[in-house]
Amino acid sequence: MLLQELDSAPMQVAGRRCPADVMRLTRMGSAHPTRLSFLRVLLRRMQSEGWTFTRPVWDVNDKGVGRAVYCANGPERSYSLVAFAHDLPDDMRSDRVIATAWDATFALFDGVPSEDDLERLERNVPLQEAGRVSESELSLSRANRSVRLFNHVVERLSQGDQPDRNEIEAVGYLMRTTAVYGSGKFGAADHEKIRSRPELAAPFQAEMLSVWLTRQFTVDLAEHLATSKGKDRAVRLDPAIKARLGVGNSTGLGMAPFIVRHPVLLNNWMLAREEALARVRNLDTASPLAAESLHKAFADARINLAQWHSEHPLQVARLEELKRDFDLLAQQISGFPEGPDYPWDRLWRWGEASLSQEGQEALLALLLEPHGALVDELADRMSADEDGSFRIDGAMSTAELRSLMEEHYSWALAVDFSRPHSSARFWYVSEEKLEPRLGERELDEGASLEQPLCIARLASELHADLEARPSGDSVAAFLLQHPEHRFMVRRAQMARLHPYAEIRDNLIAGDMLPIDLMRCKLAFFGATHFDPRSDKWVRICLFQDAPYPLDLPQEVENARGKA
Repeated sequence: MLLQELDSAPMQVAGRRCPADVMRLTRMGSAHPTRLSFLRVLLRRMQSEGWTFTRPVWDVNDKGVGRAVYCANGPERSYSLVAFAHDLPDDMRSDRVIATAWDATFALFDGVPSEDDLERLERNVPLQEAGRVSESELSLSRANRSVRLFNHVVERLSQGDQPDRNEIEAVGYLMRTTAVYGSGKFGAADHEKIRSRPELAAPFQAEMLSVWLTRQFTVDLAEHLATSKGKDRAVRLDPAIKARLGVGNSTGLGMAPFIVRHPVLLNNWMLAREEALARVRNLDTASPLAAESLHKAFADARINLAQWHSEHPLQVARLEELKRDFDLLAQQISGFPEGPDYPWDRLWRWGEASLSQEGQEALLALLLEPHGALVDELADRMSADEDGSFRIDGAMSTAELRSLMEEHYSWALAVDFSRPHSSARFWYVSEEKLEPRLGERELDEGASLEQPLCIARLASELHADLEARPSGDSVAAFLLQHPEHRFMVRRAQMARLHPYAEIRDNLIAGDMLPIDLMRCKLAFFGATHFDPRSDKWVRICLFQDAPYPLDLPQEVENARGKA
C-alpha cells in the first residue's frame, strides 16, 4: 500500500503537510503542474524508452478535409491516433458538450489500424457519442479551431511570413479539445484492458498520448492549408513559435466530480506530491546544479506568468497575488542557497509565512523541479485499484466508527445543515448528456435524483445515527438497520488508510466553486494558463513548450510544467 511504503521513508526536519490544510478547496484550486503531472510522466517515458513516431497516413485535401494517422512505436507496443478533419461552418462551432459537429475528431487506436479499421472509424468517430467504437480504441475525442489564431497562422504562412508572436501568446493553441473520453465510454476499451501495461499504468496516459499526438496534427493541418493556399511561397512554422503552441481544452462540470468519486486515486495523487515536497525539504544541502535549476525554473515560471491572462475576477485577483509573490520570491532566492542547514526547508517555511496560497503552490512546483532523481519514481505510485475490493469491516464497533468519524470528519460535523446555505446546491446527472451537473436546490428540479457527492452531509447524517445507537453494536448490525449509510461507512473506513482521500469542504454549499475541483485535477494532468469563464467552466492549455512527436528525439525535459 502506498501510504505504508511512504511512511518507511526517513524523515528529518519535515513531514508531509497536514491533510486538514492540503485538502481544502481554496488550496486545491491554487494547484500548479509539477514534474509529477501526467503529461510529463508520459514524455519522460517516451524519451527514456526511445519511442519513435511516424505519420503513415495523410489523406487531407486542399480544404482541410480528410484523415491522418500518427503512430507511436514503443519497445513492446504501438498506438495510433486516427484523426478526421472536417469542414465545419462557423455557425456550428461550439465548445459545449452538447455540440454535434466539430472541426476535428479523433480516436486512439490500440496498435496500427488496417484499412478496414480506418473505414470503420470513419463511419463512427466523426459522430462521437452518436457513433460506436470498439475495444480496439482507447479514447475518443474532438476539437475545434481557435478560429482567429488558426486563420491568422494559415494566412501568414501562406504568404511566406511567420505569425505575429503577440497573437500566438494571446491564445496559445490552434485547436482546443472539448472532450477526451476513455475508460470504456461509448464502447472504447475499459481501463482494465491496459492497466498492466507499463507505459499506460500511470493515470491518464492514454488520454495524454492522444492529446500530444493531436497537437502534432493541429500544426500539420495548418501548414498543409498554408501550402495549399500559398504553394511555393508558403513556409513552415518557425520552431520557436511552434513550440509555444499547445492544445487548448474547454472543461466544464463533467470532470469536477471525478476526484470525489475516486477517493483512493485522489489520495495517491496528493500523497505522492506531498511526499515529494517532504523529500526535497529534508535535503540538508543544495548543490550548485540544483540551485541553478531552481533559478532556471523560476525564470521560466515568471515568463509563463507574464503570458497568463484571465478575465474572471477570481483568477485576475489570484494572478495579481502571484505577481507580488514572485517579486518577493525573486528577492528571497537571489542568493540561494546561502549555506547548508536544510536550505530547501528554510525556503519552504519562508514561503508558508510570506506567500499567498497561489504562491505557495507555485513554490512547491519550483522546489520539485531540480530533483527528478529524488521524486520522479513517485509517479509510479499514483494509480489505484478501485475495483471495489475494499470491504466494509462489519465487525468494527459503532463506538469505534463514531470515533473514526470524529477524527477524520470533524470538518464535516462542524457544518450546520439546518441552514439553507449549507445545502443550497445538489449534484445530478443530465438525462440528455449523461454528464454531471450542479443544480440550485431552491430553483431547479431534480433534487430527488441527487448524486452522493455531498460527502459532508452524508458524514453528518451517519454520525447522528451512530450517536443514537448503543456503543457496543457492530457496524454490521448498524447497517442492517441503516443500509442507506453503506456508502459513507465504506468511505469513512477507507479514510483510516488514505489521509488525503477526502476534500474537506462542503461540496453543496452555496459558495462552493466547482472550478477549484477542476483546477486540482487539471494541474495533475499538467495544464497551464487556467482561465475560468465562470465558476463552472475553465479553459486551459496542454503541452505548451513540449517537443512534438515527429520532431523527436529532443530533450523532453524542456516540456517543463511551469507555474
